[in-house]
Amino acid sequence: MSRYIPMPAYYDQMPVDISFVFEDEKPAGKHGFLKAVGEEFRFEDGTLGKFWGVNINGGANFPTHDYAEKFANRLAQAGCNLVRLHQLDAEWGIPNIFAFSRGQRVTTTRKLDPRSMDRLDYLVYCLKEQGIYCYLDMMTYRKFKEGDGVIEADKLPDVGKPYNMINRHLIELQKEYATNLWTHYNPYTKLQYKDDPVFVMSEIIAECDLFNDSVSQKWYHQLPEYYDKEYRGVFKAWLDKNGIEYDWENCSMYTNDEIQVAFKLEHTKNFLAEMYDHMRSIGVKIPITGTNWSDPGDNGTKSHAGMDYTDTHLYTYDWNWTNNERICKNTHIDEGLFRWGSRSTIAGKPFYLSEWDMCWPNSYRAEGAIYYAAIAALQGWGGACIHTYSYGTRLDEMKILGREISSPIMGIPYREGIFATWNDPAKFGLFYHAALITRRGDVSPANKKIAITPHDPMKKSSLAVKSAFSYHQVRMHYGEDIPEGYDMRVLDNETVPVAENAKPNLVISDNGQVWWDKAKELRGVDTARTKAFYGMLGKGFNCGSTGKYRRPKHVMNGLEIQCATDFGVIALSSLTDDSIENSDNILLSAIGRARNTDQVFDGEKMLDVGKPPIMAEVIDAEIRLKNIHGTKMQIWGVNAEGMYAGRLPATYDEEGYLNFRIGDENNPACYYLIVKE
Repeated sequence: MSRYIPMPAYYDQMPVDISFVFEDEKPAGKHGFLKAVGEEFRFEDGTLGKFWGVNINGGANFPTHDYAEKFANRLAQAGCNLVRLHQLDAEWGIPNIFAFSRGQRVTTTRKLDPRSMDRLDYLVYCLKEQGIYCYLDMMTYRKFKEGDGVIEADKLPDVGKPYNMINRHLIELQKEYATNLWTHYNPYTKLQYKDDPVFVMSEIIAECDLFNDSVSQKWYHQLPEYYDKEYRGVFKAWLDKNGIEYDWENCSMYTNDEIQVAFKLEHTKNFLAEMYDHMRSIGVKIPITGTNWSDPGDNGTKSHAGMDYTDTHLYTYDWNWTNNERICKNTHIDEGLFRWGSRSTIAGKPFYLSEWDMCWPNSYRAEGAIYYAAIAALQGWGGACIHTYSYGTRLDEMKILGREISSPIMGIPYREGIFATWNDPAKFGLFYHAALITRRGDVSPANKKIAITPHDPMKKSSLAVKSAFSYHQVRMHYGEDIPEGYDMRVLDNETVPVAENAKPNLVISDNGQVWWDKAKELRGVDTARTKAFYGMLGKGFNCGSTGKYRRPKHVMNGLEIQCATDFGVIALSSLTDDSIENSDNILLSAIGRARNTDQVFDGEKMLDVGKPPIMAEVIDAEIRLKNIHGTKMQIWGVNAEGMYAGRLPATYDEEGYLNFRIGDENNPACYYLIVKE
């Protein structure tokens, strides 16, 4: 039977502080500007750039100075080194980059509010001091105004999508905004944004393309005739230039046939190149990408051939969340989504995952942090950041999961807390290990590299990615050669052979560090400095006629567990440069489900969100851990406030293993420090 303990979150501190592990990385920018070098991010001094972090959304980008200091410090304690400054331009957020407060009518988005910029400046300064870098978004939710000189501005969707890629005035307004922001002088860092190496990545526009059928259909059906006519005129000019006959006047402009795809691909490349060149002309030095849709895959990816890196967004969720009906299916990691997302990579370019999540209240969301970090490291990506930490800054008043603000934002109820992670033990509570996997390189890139080429530009197959993704590094390639450094090139409708001794239900990466036992519904990370079991830890089996279940035993190098709790994560990381076996300071996190007190579900439908405090499921497991320090190691439970909750009894056997039990009635905790006294 499951047991839960209170696990409240505090906006100004974490239960355990691992910032000392990365103390030498302060301040951010000490290695110079970030560069795209082959498939890696590297700083000017050659240091490899790997980034684990969070998004912050809307008003969260403009905190008070006091909150900015506490926020940066808490992120550093969790091991984060990147904040994506997202949705700065969202009108629904307050403050936003154009308006500091609500009340006075805003007539133009061509000016940055100086009060908002003061808060953003100080936040950037605080992050920099804590060794945390910034991914600076450009356009996300800007609502053009009458004073911007935009025709029928009130009828355009956010950023004028997708006509922001067509209309000349909208393009010039985007250039102007980029200039205003990148040449802004920060009085706290005493640098213009363009000259500050705390900024490491930037995108031209978030989640926007001309290819995506479903989104484009919505846009084109709602947009005014003026912009539709203009788009068709641009299409006609392209048809005439290429001598192609096509019914440009009556066709559906969200069709992705061969002719429209060719037009959209060329136009998108030209738009991105124009914006890229402008950002370079004003002095932006860091890697730049275009956008970050993972769909429709190949065409969107191909349009980024001239960008420095590629980016996408990958979410594991399946829910229907409205004001009246709130349903969330409890689903494990969706690996198919990751395989599809890998189609946003390009051989020879770095890749970053700027949004990921396993959304609350999915009961299995504790799988997310370890999996996303391990897969990103295995694939050689530059890292990942979760969407999102929060939409606001009044977190001292937020005592429960799923409710970070008083009501839905802009009529979208799931923004109220589905995406907030700052207080979720099942997600943010496992960031310690994810950060170490990513930043310290505890999981290495897979040994073998596979280049995958679409077999038909108008058709998509994920067979090659599916067969190779969990074993090797995979990236898309649009040539007929084998890229330098790659072991193999295959078409996407071909199967990549696995090792001859591979077992049907056991998937092990070619470096042996990441594995998945499909039969047991269990995944693992097995490296010298980080080890983790996650999934159905206590999935047992019937013991003959007794009808009883016994604890299943799971084994990896230097670690054995026998768990009575059905689902959860048991992760261990050395907090020194030594391996776990040799370390005198080890963090063990044991987290399963997390929920609010008295929350009520009818199946997967939420009836009541519950009340404080947040409760975390106790993981009851027997642990056998190899460590050379023997009886000198002590095991302390750590509570939500960071206090020692009690010491666990342990024995040391002749084979060099510590033996102890976590989660018993006397000392239940989510965190344990195994330290030499």
